[in-house]
Amino acid sequence: MPTAQHRFIVIGAGPTGLGAALRLLELGEPDFLLIEATAAAGGLAGSVIDDQGFTWDLGGHVQFSHYQKFDEYMALALGEDGWISHQRESWVWIRGRFVPYPFQYNLHRLPKEEMWRCVQGLMEVARAPGGTPADFEDWSLRTFGRGISEVFLLPYNFKVWAYPPAAMNARWVGERVAVPDLQTVIKGICLGEDNLSWGPNNRFRFPRTGGTGAIWTKLAGHIPADNKRFSDAVVTIDAANQTVTTVSGKCYAYDHLISTLPLDRLAVLVGDPTLIEQTARLLYSSVHVVGIGLRGQPPEALRTKCWMYFPEDDCPFYRVTVFSNYSPNNTPEPGTTWSLIAEVSESPRKPVAAERVVEDVIRGLHATRLIGPDSEILTRWHRRLEHGYPTPSRGRDAILDQTLPALEGRHLYSRGRFGAWRYEVSNQDHSLMQGVEVIERLVNGRPELTLNQPDLVNGRYNLSPYPEWR
Repeated sequence: MPTAQHRFIVIGAGPTGLGAALRLLELGEPDFLLIEATAAAGGLAGSVIDDQGFTWDLGGHVQFSHYQKFDEYMALALGEDGWISHQRESWVWIRGRFVPYPFQYNLHRLPKEEMWRCVQGLMEVARAPGGTPADFEDWSLRTFGRGISEVFLLPYNFKVWAYPPAAMNARWVGERVAVPDLQTVIKGICLGEDNLSWGPNNRFRFPRTGGTGAIWTKLAGHIPADNKRFSDAVVTIDAANQTVTTVSGKCYAYDHLISTLPLDRLAVLVGDPTLIEQTARLLYSSVHVVGIGLRGQPPEALRTKCWMYFPEDDCPFYRVTVFSNYSPNNTPEPGTTWSLIAEVSESPRKPVAAERVVEDVIRGLHATRLIGPDSEILTRWHRRLEHGYPTPSRGRDAILDQTLPALEGRHLYSRGRFGAWRYEVSNQDHSLMQGVEVIERLVNGRPELTLNQPDLVNGRYNLSPYPEWR
């Protein structure tokens, strides 16, 4: 017999689950239970403090927003004074030098022969006929030409996704990649000017203390104790009888289940062989997050940089964040200690030796001149995230078009970064709004724009669409 009956059960206290829970409270729907397997909120957006007092995010997170509603929740979490604002400085380390991102708008920093190779490729595609790209590699070649693709885009994207670009679709790109404007490219080369301003996150903010996880811890504190159960993982889902059972042996019945678990894990918990077979064909990469805490202050070359991309083979990581630049409070002794977060991808197509990944990262930091031979390392922190990036594979959409409706027919709603498996709407703002919008759909019959219209929500700042939100 069920321990309790609830109208809504929400699995996972990351951004999506908290968005769902908070919206239920706002709508006056108190009959819900938020179940979280761990002791802390945040999920993949959580933070950790290590034994030396360094704060680490589970990746290089920043806060920017496509939504008025998300910004309201951020104010609820940390107020107006709990943030530090930044002008983005992202760079590419390539050919022994830093090139500002977007790479294609800063070609003047490359060796002249390579600069010409990149421009030549752009001119060739400008004259080429159009057409629908077959995959992401084809899109890159059609959009940027062979020069930029081979010098930067293709090797970098293999490093970050851990799958060949030809195995990925091109529909996810949207605002994630700056499509080149030939006139702007040529102007930058002729004038030797850096172009740093492109992108949806050219300004961002970060919590003053506690890392990104502080946001979600604070928001979880707004959920009444009777509506949440932490440190109790769901181990089975009986979709026919609409119950979930947790590791503690508790059994809860529900009318609607919102799951933020990875879609492939949800299928296993449901136990449906067809769903298990379908979701097993979804691709994803794992990520090794390595934090290096150091004595002193960042070298001059890193003092204002936010994060850097690494397309070459002289290091294992695809991205490094100067994490102490986000907030000095990410270190135990602000002013005399600093920190870097490196990220290394892993997949069956790109294996990683976990037992030596930290030392490989340190060697890479030396090779790319981010730290010197005399740098004093105070701490080495490592966390492997099994589900790191939901890969937008060529077959992804066909799988999602089958699995998500099949689950909804059983009152199961899979949402979030890995719940919906749509990378193009998997940032923290997107993920939270997926939770908000699925509740709006179930309670008020309103559409889920983020899940179903990524290009729409990513192409604008989304004001609150419903009168009572204003």
